[in-house]
Amino acid sequence: MRRAPRAAGVHPGAWWLWSTGLGTAATRTTNPLLLALLITATAYVVATHRTPTPWSRSYTAFAELALAVLLIRLTFAVALGSPVPGTHVIVTLPEVALPHWAQGIRLGGRVTAEGLLFALYDGLRLATLLICVGAANALANPARLLKSLPGALYETGVAVVVALTFAPNLVADVQRLRAARRLRGRPDRGVRGLLQVGLPVLEGALERSVALAAAMDARGYGRTADVPVRVRRTTAVLTLGGLLGVCAGTYGLLTAEGGAYGLPVLLAGVAAALAGLRLGGRRTLRTRYRPDAWNLRARLVAASGATVAALLALASAHDPTALHPGVVPLVAPTLPLWPAAAVLLALLPAFVVPREPS
Repeated sequence: MRRAPRAAGVHPGAWWLWSTGLGTAATRTTNPLLLALLITATAYVVATHRTPTPWSRSYTAFAELALAVLLIRLTFAVALGSPVPGTHVIVTLPEVALPHWAQGIRLGGRVTAEGLLFALYDGLRLATLLICVGAANALANPARLLKSLPGALYETGVAVVVALTFAPNLVADVQRLRAARRLRGRPDRGVRGLLQVGLPVLEGALERSVALAAAMDARGYGRTADVPVRVRRTTAVLTLGGLLGVCAGTYGLLTAEGGAYGLPVLLAGVAAALAGLRLGGRRTLRTRYRPDAWNLRARLVAASGATVAALLALASAHDPTALHPGVVPLVAPTLPLWPAAAVLLALLPAFVVPREPS
């Protein structure tokens, strides 16, 4: 009997590791040229490898969210001031007098070029991080990612996948119904159009939910196996302790004081959490139909993101001035050569991963 062809592409977890590495690299620099290079790399990979599916539109939504975050950061810098002292005054706003207990906070006053530039660099870093997360949402198939989760996270993963796919399907239903109303010459805007479009959308969402519940019930969703009490308690201790270790280790790596203990605690936490998830998987009785394999392409995709993160972290430690351009005095940011070359490694998936058929 001939087997059906395996879906094209790579393991969905590889896309998440790739985007996580790029997001980590974005947190190590405030250089707008490097951040723009990261955004360009993610945009190119998404443009060449996303498929016409509902979740592939999430990259545009995350890009709009990133732009909104950047504008909000600049607005706060104008209205509330900036901790960066500056001499180049752009405009002076009316300042509101605050009580003595609100010292350190001001409303209005001088708006300097140095403060705006500092807010722009800081907001652009967060915006780049959001765009990297949007790239993972646009490239990774949620259903295929659910099959790859450990058994202990299966029920949680199903809830997350349903939540992630509900909004894109809702948007697709709204667009389809509005297009149908325009073809019939009926209004699709305003309160009347919203009501006449909203009711069919809600009805379709309810029917989809009922069908999903029936399918999950037919497949034995929620069925668990009996395991000894000792195993359940050990699983809870390992999982909770591992997650606490991951949080403490991550905090140590992000602070200058915790550099000595951050990495060992993080590795110990990850090991304990993985052991807990391994034991917790005994309660979930399920099988995987043709699971996605970690082939060479998946390893290259994940390794490219990790390499970019490692090289940017190394560059941040050895040459912090190039990766964190100053704003006092005002200087134009420069593009460091070998960190920029490291960022270009993020384009590797565009060349090693075959494009999925439309």
